[in-house]
Amino acid sequence: MKPGQASQTATLVCAARAIAHEASLLREFSDPTALALLPEESRKMVEAHRRGPPKGVRARFGYEFMVARAAMMAVRTVLVDEAVRTAASRQVVILGAGLDGRAWRMPELRDAVVFEVDHPDTQRVKRARVGALERAARQVELVPVDFTRDDLAERLAAAGHDSTKPTTWIWEGVVMYLTPAEVEATLRIVAARSAPKSRLVIVYIAPGSWIVPIVGLVVRRLGEPFRSRFTADEMKALLARHGFEVASDESLPDAAKRMAPSIAEKARRVRHMRTVVADRG
Repeated sequence: MKPGQASQTATLVCAARAIAHEASLLREFSDPTALALLPEESRKMVEAHRRGPPKGVRARFGYEFMVARAAMMAVRTVLVDEAVRTAASRQVVILGAGLDGRAWRMPELRDAVVFEVDHPDTQRVKRARVGALERAARQVELVPVDFTRDDLAERLAAAGHDSTKPTTWIWEGVVMYLTPAEVEATLRIVAARSAPKSRLVIVYIAPGSWIVPIVGLVVRRLGEPFRSRFTADEMKALLARHGFEVASDESLPDAAKRMAPSIAEKARRVRHMRTVVADRG
């Protein structure tokens, strides 16, 4: 992140969800909060996308990038939503929440307290946008954490998170921007605050795809470069060290084929993106 600014990748992700919602890319996917959560400039990008492919090589590349991004976000969101629904925890912690809309769109969270953890700069943007939305969760706590200075465990405890009760942890778009050591350090805190029957959902990047360097260049220019990659076996071993057993680990294109063949072609380029669901026994 650039100092004093909200996360640019969080805005990009939210814009992709808004495009996916308007295009009705998946029957299972719906995010009516996405457009409302976007800053004004990013709304203009979504509006421009509605007009169809632009002229010019550079503009067309940006358009096609968002087409693939929207497909990816539709599939990714459905996978995470399914994991949250089947866990049915009354505590949900979203690490690096960005402009996530689950606490305002998922009726399954009506009895849950949702703790949204993110950098104070990003949360300033979030606070300015959520006022017009009707909350679906019983309670939402925005927990500002600057990971370079603040103690995550202390901030969660101060916000009311109860480590003796099961928690569903969502770590959707953050791990790839952390070093392996930073991932491990955060997992130690998550494990320490996870009672039995807790669930952890992680979206991460696997090595080996030719497109990773291209996407990596885009996010680097946004000031948020990729810093870690894990194979499925490495992720399984990492989670096992912290007391979590993998229930599922799926690439986004494989999930897209299972959900809807019509979206599989759009999602095929993001084979590097995987979603793992792990439970604490």
